[in-house]
Amino acid sequence: MKRPKLKKASKRLTCHKRYKIQKKIREHHRKVRKEAKKRGRKKPKKDPGVPSAAPFKEELLREAEQRKQRLEELKQKQKLNRQKEHEKKRKLEAKKNAAKIKEKEEGKESSGKSKAKTKKLLDKNSKKSFCRELKKVIEASDVVLEVLDARDPMGCRCPQLEQAIICSGGDKKLLLVLNKIDLVPKENLEKWLNYLKKEFPTIAFKSATLMKDKSMQEQFTKRRARVDLSRTTERFGSKGLLKLLQDHVRTQNKAIQVGVVGFPNVGKSSIINSLKGVRACNVGLTRGVTKSMQIVHIDKQTKILDSPSIIADPSNNALALALRRIIDTEESGSADVLEGVDAILNHCSKQQVMMQYSIPDFSNTEEFLTLLAQKRGMLKKGGVPDVENIAKILLCDWTGAKISYHSQPPGSHQPPPYLTEDKIAKMQECFNLKNLEEENNTTVQALKCPSPASSIIFQSAGMTNGTIEEDKVIEEASEWENLETSQEGEEDEEEDFTESDDDQDDMEEEKNVKEENKVQVTRKAKLGKQQTSPTNSEKQMAESERSNSLSLNLDKTADDDDAYDFNTDYV
Repeated sequence: MKRPKLKKASKRLTCHKRYKIQKKIREHHRKVRKEAKKRGRKKPKKDPGVPSAAPFKEELLREAEQRKQRLEELKQKQKLNRQKEHEKKRKLEAKKNAAKIKEKEEGKESSGKSKAKTKKLLDKNSKKSFCRELKKVIEASDVVLEVLDARDPMGCRCPQLEQAIICSGGDKKLLLVLNKIDLVPKENLEKWLNYLKKEFPTIAFKSATLMKDKSMQEQFTKRRARVDLSRTTERFGSKGLLKLLQDHVRTQNKAIQVGVVGFPNVGKSSIINSLKGVRACNVGLTRGVTKSMQIVHIDKQTKILDSPSIIADPSNNALALALRRIIDTEESGSADVLEGVDAILNHCSKQQVMMQYSIPDFSNTEEFLTLLAQKRGMLKKGGVPDVENIAKILLCDWTGAKISYHSQPPGSHQPPPYLTEDKIAKMQECFNLKNLEEENNTTVQALKCPSPASSIIFQSAGMTNGTIEEDKVIEEASEWENLETSQEGEEDEEEDFTESDDDQDDMEEEKNVKEENKVQVTRKAKLGKQQTSPTNSEKQMAESERSNSLSLNLDKTADDDDAYDFNTDYV
């Protein structure tokens, strides 16, 4: 069947309409003519030229022709100059492109590594610069304050840092500051204070999270008029800490420098701000806000040095890396964030987490994150829950001062090997411990703490190892550089592919499928311990894994087929 041709709309008009339009046009022309008569017609004046009776007529005409020629010559010169400039630019661009191609072809290994090293040296956010600044603070300070999160004090302690301060020599002292005490029940706080004071003098502290800036006082009062600032501007333990430092100044008879040190998001800068009474240091939820040493003058005799956070060693467990590592949640990969959330949920009681977030029962972390995303309305196109962003928000909540959770101190007190009785006594020499205990008791009594039922019970993973020396960080950087260069090499090889490369890629894909299957199985085994019966989704996964394993076994040799394959026996 041929498709019928669509007729175009006719342009015909009725006679009445056509005559009406013609009449309007005539009237318009008449009006224009009348207006022109009123104005009077001004014809353009023609150039009369040189009159024939004028003297030196020929000379004047020659001069006019010469002017015209000069103008034309100038225009031509300008055109030529423009063309030359364009040619020069093209040649320079061509040279630059050629140089780039040569660098890629000839000196990939040498030039790539040197550029990466120089960039990392210049970059202020690099781990090496963090270590350098932290070492400066430790060397310059007479008293070092190690800031600990009261929710997980043992996890915030760094044995490498403590050992470096104790073994540095001289009269260098170490104090433990237990921050965020308003997020922990009173009984638990007292237990931790009793446990930690056996090793180092500890101070209970609650920093003011929202401090006024000198330059922005008027705007601050206008904008935040409706907000209840009673909780955010309250600070506890600042007077006790200042008294302790002043007593130390009197015993030493000289001005002292106090270094504030700790893992990210522990509250180092907020403690300095609360001691100063004004926002002197930048504070934020993101990890690693402070990137260099900052000096804040509190008195004539006391200076406080703010330091960048300690870098967590990659050899730590998943929980320590999730809570204590410097992660930029915007740039970090989804796999790291999801692993961190998984580790946190595994170390908490499931029922308390459900009560905290008011979420129904869940089988694994993915289901928990989907339920949380649906509840908070974080959805992608098509109503798909945004799991990655909700996981990043959850990590920020757990490291920030939003969620109340607490960990129990160990039953028996076993000091680390670098701490002997002589060294403990030396650290407690110049401080009045009785006054310190009294001030801690007053702060605990005056503070509003959450009830044990509302706080989540958390299983601490112990002390977290940190890297303080630059050499260790350089080794890690070089490994990353090698990985980057190898990845670049693989990408270039893929561009110039052949039949043999295709075969190798197929083999690599098969290996990746095996590894992914194993990772999925291990995750399900960890997260599904509380389940009694497998769900339909798990059965489908198991069937797909069986099919994958069978397809992989077909490619094996005859000798491998005789051997028993344990990969197919995990269901």
